[in-house]
Amino acid sequence: MVKLLTVKTGHQGLFEFTRQLQQLLDHSGVTEGLCTLLIQHTSASLIIQENADPSAKHDLESWLNRLVPERDSLYTHTLEGDDDMPAHIKSVLTNPSLSIPVLNGQLCLGTWQGVYCWEHRHCSSSRQIAVHID
Repeated sequence: MVKLLTVKTGHQGLFEFTRQLQQLLDHSGVTEGLCTLLIQHTSASLIIQENADPSAKHDLESWLNRLVPERDSLYTHTLEGDDDMPAHIKSVLTNPSLSIPVLNGQLCLGTWQGVYCWEHRHCSSSRQIAVHID
């Protein structure tokens, strides 16, 4: 099964979509296999991260923003604003795709793990994620 999943982002940051992904898996009927994800954008990414303590998300976002600052004088790709090139760099440093094993009809995630779309732009967007469950 291949489906497109839309994740709406309201701002720069991490947006969990584990629940929507599990619903797709439930609908597929697959009980053992692999769930592969690919985000169809170059200014957002996918990660698996802690979903219990919000401070983990905050710290990751702060750290990456410090690592890749906006308004660097070396950037030439700035047509869409100060966050344009930093968003592309952040997506290269993280993941455009993920693979998650499926066992007993469940994503094989740890107790405190969630699947996130990491929006690297400031503006809200609808991000498309291709989901292949087999």
